[in-house]
This record gives sequence, C-alpha cells and structure tokens, in this order.
Amino acid sequence: MTTPKRPADIYMRFLQLAEALRGLPSLPSLDPLEERILAIVARAGQDEQRLSVRDMMAKDEFGSPATVHSRLKSMREKGWIMLSDTEDTRRKQIELTQAALLHFDKLSKCLIQAANGLR
Repeated sequence: MTTPKRPADIYMRFLQLAEALRGLPSLPSLDPLEERILAIVARAGQDEQRLSVRDMMAKDEFGSPATVHSRLKSMREKGWIMLSDTEDTRRKQIELTQAALLHFDKLSKCLIQAANGLR
C-alpha cells in the first residue's frame, strides 16, 4: 500500500484495517443501534460513570424503552455487554465484557497502525 498523503488517508486506512478485523473470529456483529449503545456504554465506562438499564431506556434518541431493552438483551447474548448488580437489586449496571474490551484493544492497534503509516 502507498504511504498516506493526507490526514484523511489515516482514517481510510483505519477503516480498511478495522474491516479486516470483522473477518476474524470474534464477537457477533452489532446492528447500527447496538453500535450506538455500545459507544455510550464504552464512554461511560471510560469516564468511570455508572450506567444502568433504566438510564439507557430513558434516552429518547434510541426509541422506545422496549426497543432499548431488546437491543440490550441482544448485546448481552452476543457477548458485548454484561449486567451487574448494584446496591439497589432492582437496578442493573451495564458494563462491557472482557471480549468487548479486547475488541476495542484491537481497534486501537488498527488506529495506531494507520497513523504510523503517515510517517
């Protein structure tokens, strides 16, 4: 591959590398809504914020609470998230699974590899 000439080339290279990850055995793919939910869960974890199922169901941008609930259930079954107990047994906290964290590690390596291609 040629050396990237523009900053946009880094992103395009990253997309190419990230797409190659999809061909490797890993977690089942997510639909676009699940990907948006995953991003929020990941950011909350990075910011050390607690995010409950109820918090997610209250977000209007994801549709009805039933839609959010079904997507969270699907993401759990696919191995992307897990629900942990809190002090209030009626509330469950949403967290990334170890497999999801490993997936983000792989994506980070793709980003670094793409950025290093600019040099």
